Amino acid sequence: MEKVTEPSLDAALVWFRRDLRAEDHAALFHALKAARKVYCGFILDREILDALPRADRRVEFIRDCLVALDTRLQALAPGARLLVRHGLATQELPRLAHELHVQAVYANHDDEPASLARDGRVRGALADLGIALHTGKDHVVFERSELLTGSGKAYSVFTPYKNAWLRKLEPFYVSAYPVERYAHRLAPPAEDVAADIPSLAGIGFEPTNLHELHQGTGEAGARALLDDFLPRIERYGEARDFPAVKGPSYLSMHLRFGTVSIRTLAREAAQRMHHGSAGAAVWLSELVWRDFYHQVLHHHPRVVGASFKPEYDAIKWEHGKHAQALFEAWCEGRTGYPLVDAAMAQINQTGYMHNRLRMVTASFLTKDLGIDWRWGERWFAEKLNDYDLAANNGGWQWAASTGCDAQPYFRIFNPVSQSEKFDAAGKFIRRYLPALAGLSDQAIHAPWLARPIELAEAGVRLGDSYPLPVVMHDEARVRTLERYAVVKG
Repeated sequence: MEKVTEPSLDAALVWFRRDLRAEDHAALFHALKAARKVYCGFILDREILDALPRADRRVEFIRDCLVALDTRLQALAPGARLLVRHGLATQELPRLAHELHVQAVYANHDDEPASLARDGRVRGALADLGIALHTGKDHVVFERSELLTGSGKAYSVFTPYKNAWLRKLEPFYVSAYPVERYAHRLAPPAEDVAADIPSLAGIGFEPTNLHELHQGTGEAGARALLDDFLPRIERYGEARDFPAVKGPSYLSMHLRFGTVSIRTLAREAAQRMHHGSAGAAVWLSELVWRDFYHQVLHHHPRVVGASFKPEYDAIKWEHGKHAQALFEAWCEGRTGYPLVDAAMAQINQTGYMHNRLRMVTASFLTKDLGIDWRWGERWFAEKLNDYDLAANNGGWQWAASTGCDAQPYFRIFNPVSQSEKFDAAGKFIRRYLPALAGLSDQAIHAPWLARPIELAEAGVRLGDSYPLPVVMHDEARVRTLERYAVVKG
């Protein structure tokens, strides 16, 4: 039984960021234990928002999650509210803390370099007001330097990291923080403290097709997806590779914005794995990859903009108008390779891309088109609903062979064989490329190889209704091996 101690503070503020839930929330729990009155706040940070397109699913998702969190806080304690401000976090957060007369602010770690710099500025501004900033782990199971090699260094190879992760995992690390036990300390703000959540239009954004994607929002949306996934988890190991099959959990957006606790997911996966579920073991491994990339970012922040393996920065990528034309064809799904184009249509239309297709499209951009991986990383950063710097950077560097524990440079995905293996019946391709729907299951993977009569019967005019390939894979492969020769040693 946990020992209950008297709070040492009169009032504290919890600064919500990428953790938009009340359940099993580390910073909220620590604040509730430490203070007699606890307020909750969120800053719609213009430093981030002003750089985004005016129709952005993530902003709409966040705004809906703020409404859900506000409702949840009111259910936990009558009168409690989520206090939302729109402006620069470095100014608005200290202003809100001062307005509420708190002695301390509690927040969960965010290890992205820009976020650490922001937190440093906020810490200084709060200190000037005599207010402390306390931050701690919440977003991952093991963070920063909790897992190190025998020589005290960060891991750069996944398998030994995973083995160490699994050895260290004990129930303590995935136990939930009992927020409800102390929820009576959530305090209503004074009447002169504004508590209305601004509308989407009020912060300068437009509605998107978010609600057509069946992602759900808030803790309830995350729980619904988890409840839908758990009966399917045993098949996850096989089903996850096929984009036309309902294989993934689809929780990545919720995990990114913290509407579900990583401890909840890891606990579910570990318990099922220990009871013999092979699918749960594979899913847990994916959660370990997520921790792995976060510790890589923490120990090697230079990966933001540079190769983890410095020698790979010597690669000479395609450049000039030719490279720009190839990149635009990739972005717009006009490469002439149906699986690649369907995947790009998926991300452009929905903000989601199946994990297998993230690897296929990244490999195609870097190793078929010879385009710098950073171009693709930026495109995904703009488009992905679940964009997470650590995972996105890690995934792109894996595909480009520039990262730690990456795909060997001489292993190059063949987009046609990937299509034939993972979308054999062309179901996914037909969903996103209706112009090719009339082709046979055999021809749909490489239309340029189909007989003219079949193309005519399917209404496909290469170079018109569907593009010819922008490169030929076999020729591109040779060029890639030559390009990567600079790192052979």
